[in-house]
Amino acid sequence: MPSNEFETLPNVYLVGPMGAGKTTVGRHLAELLGREFLDSDQEIERKTGATIPWIFEKEGEKGFRNRETMVIDELTARSQLVVATGGGAVTQLPNREFLKQRGIVVYLYTPVEIQLQRTYRDKNRPLLQVENPEQKLRDLLAVRDPLYREIADYIIETNQGAARDLAQKILHMIVSQETKLV
Repeated sequence: MPSNEFETLPNVYLVGPMGAGKTTVGRHLAELLGREFLDSDQEIERKTGATIPWIFEKEGEKGFRNRETMVIDELTARSQLVVATGGGAVTQLPNREFLKQRGIVVYLYTPVEIQLQRTYRDKNRPLLQVENPEQKLRDLLAVRDPLYREIADYIIETNQGAARDLAQKILHMIVSQETKLV
């Protein structure tokens, strides 16, 4: 049930690389706002009944991205949500447009070293199943960072506090409409 205090705020979408903490921070932010939290990757798995690695294996990244765009379109058409997107969602122009036009976008910036620590053993991340995951993270960030920044209303570094503290900081930024951080 939405909190009266925040019900006029649009949806909040968290973008950023894998390992940024979008899901963890998103859950805390949704709790603070009195809103439902959804993770676009989890929604894809729920709708398909298949894991993301399986979708990548059977349909390739292109097939996965098509499914992701459909889910992001559906989620951004709803209201009173906090949504964590997959790290690569911003690579598709329709996703960037849905996110930017339909809510507040918060980029959780995370240095590659932190991403690597948080994702090192996670076999549920198909793009990291390579010989040099650190280089892959660097390559992905080089391409995606400008896209995250392009659509972000706010940018926050995730290595500056616990998830709950970051959620409170995001809430404060949104409510006070502080200037976009760089």
